[in-house]
Amino acid sequence: MNGGGRELPSCYLVCSSIDRPSLSALCQSLRMKIAVLGATGQTGQYLVNQALQQGHTVTAIVRNPARLTVHHDNLKVVEADIFSADSLKPHFKGQDVIMSCLGFPASFFSAVTGYTLSMKGVISAMQEARVSRIITMTSWYTEPDSGTKSSYLIRFLLLPMIRSVLTNMYEMEQILQKTGDINWTVVRPPGLKNLPASAQEFLTQEGYFVPDNSGNPAGSAVARGDVARFMLSLLNSNAWVKKGVAITTK
Repeated sequence: MNGGGRELPSCYLVCSSIDRPSLSALCQSLRMKIAVLGATGQTGQYLVNQALQQGHTVTAIVRNPARLTVHHDNLKVVEADIFSADSLKPHFKGQDVIMSCLGFPASFFSAVTGYTLSMKGVISAMQEARVSRIITMTSWYTEPDSGTKSSYLIRFLLLPMIRSVLTNMYEMEQILQKTGDINWTVVRPPGLKNLPASAQEFLTQEGYFVPDNSGNPAGSAVARGDVARFMLSLLNSNAWVKKGVAITTK
């Protein structure tokens, strides 16, 4: 549900009224071929593991295959240059969706460019491989003026420290918004905790943060496992196609 409502798992409403044989067939059809970028990162590893647990076939596209220690019959680990469409294209062919957990460090001395440069290569490779769906993650407060209602510490200490990252994330979001043939979703979590998925309900808002009843930001951090859980819940939902959705847990 939009506007700060509660999210149910994407297939819950459908599956709750289906008999077991039909449900089994439906679950088979809901299994997808997923290419994951940033699979060796902290959030990416949760995403890969959860996707495999849900029965999806995963291609983990990484810079260093040795860093991904997961082994599974439905997991293929490949090495590619995330900035090169030619390098990515062979691994995108036949995929149903691209999911990106790529992250790049903040810099005080130079502009961060990894988000935009990688997304340009990803979009080009998707177009050539005829894959139209991408789900990627950025952060709350990517829009420069969206942090005005945040707490003093966040607004005047944290946000200036990571502004180089947020600026490039925002520039990447603008690239996606201008790409008409890609069905994108940008998932914007607040701060990240290196914890597994919980069973907590999601609160969502189209925009750059999730407001509480007074319009101020609600929550400050979410488990990386929950970010992965939310991203995977979008595989069979059109609720946030061509939108940016801020999330937190209740």
